[in-house]
Amino acid sequence: MTKRKNSPQKNLQEITTANELIKKDLNNITESEFRIIAIKLIAGLENSIQDSRESLATEIKGLRSSHEELKKALNEMHNKMETTTARLEEAEERIGELEDKVMEKEEAEKKRDKKIQEYEGKIRELSDTLKRNNIRIIGIPEEEERGKGAEGVLEEIIAENFPELGKEKGIEIQEAQRTPFRRNLNRSSARHIIVKLAKYKDKEKILKTARSKHALTYKGRPIRLVTDLSFETWQARKNWNEIFRVLDRKNMQPRILYPASLSFRIER
Repeated sequence: MTKRKNSPQKNLQEITTANELIKKDLNNITESEFRIIAIKLIAGLENSIQDSRESLATEIKGLRSSHEELKKALNEMHNKMETTTARLEEAEERIGELEDKVMEKEEAEKKRDKKIQEYEGKIRELSDTLKRNNIRIIGIPEEEERGKGAEGVLEEIIAENFPELGKEKGIEIQEAQRTPFRRNLNRSSARHIIVKLAKYKDKEKILKTARSKHALTYKGRPIRLVTDLSFETWQARKNWNEIFRVLDRKNMQPRILYPASLSFRIER
């Protein structure tokens, strides 16, 4: 924006005319001279006003131009903001859709995991049911059953640890064998012996008698008799081992109930 300056010549003329009027003795000038000087002053004032109008018009034109440019810039900024807002809304909508899909996927995974756990639980129960009449013997050296069979090992354990039970009739052994079937020569510990009895009550009778005796031996070597369960149930019960030992040292008679809950007695 530029201001239009008055012409130096016009300014000089106005000043000269004004000076002439000041220097003149108004009482000694003629009416015609006064009129000439007044006309010159009026003309100079009109020229000054015209110059001011032109300068003001130029400023107004510049302001209008700046206003249009600012208005255009604001419109462009508004359009950009609307575009950005639209993109943000679209992005939020997509994020919302993705979050919904993630939640649906998580929910589906939870349902799938729940079904898997249910199936695993049913498989475990089925496996434990098949092993219901089994006793697992731990600590018998390898090859000890040669010549007498694994069934003979259980009979010798009963005779050595609770002979009164061995006198009872009707305890029938269906089958007995080492597990796993093949021996791993890289393992120093002996494989367990699984004995399957014909009646569940006979298995419970033997294990109850074994628990009451606490320490069992086979030819003087310490052994253990436990119920035979699936690997998953054993793993769940294994989590109680440390607590079980503490309770046992305090004579609180701890027991692991099926499938893997801890029971103990508190005397008051």
